[in-house]
Amino acid sequence: MKLESPKTTINKSAQETFDFLSNVENFEKLMPENISKFEVLDTDKFLFALKGMPEIVLKKKEAVAPHKIVLGAAGGKLDFSLTANITEPAVNMSEVKLVFEGEFNAMMAMMIKGPINKFIETLVTNMPAQV
Repeated sequence: MKLESPKTTINKSAQETFDFLSNVENFEKLMPENISKFEVLDTDKFLFALKGMPEIVLKKKEAVAPHKIVLGAAGGKLDFSLTANITEPAVNMSEVKLVFEGEFNAMMAMMIKGPINKFIETLVTNMPAQV
């Protein structure tokens, strides 16, 4: 399953946006309002939970400055990745698109598609005000 967020424009350079997203603590600022838990576990790993959903641990798996950051599931039953693709269409302006990819059976995919789509859209919607 592959889900993509809309692109969001941020009035910062690609490097500044990359630096912000490289710090896992900053993801707390991007989370939806219905977050029930957020905890930094390590310099590259954090745990979060949304109301009514199980806890998810994300770990930074790859960072290619200033264009790409890949977060992946750290343990648990589900294997997936969340990639931030960063472009710089103009000086001091960047665009971010999030891509969620994971292997799920048809039943699981049907259950999580809506909530995951809403989640990644919320992350990119909150970025311009926070970065």
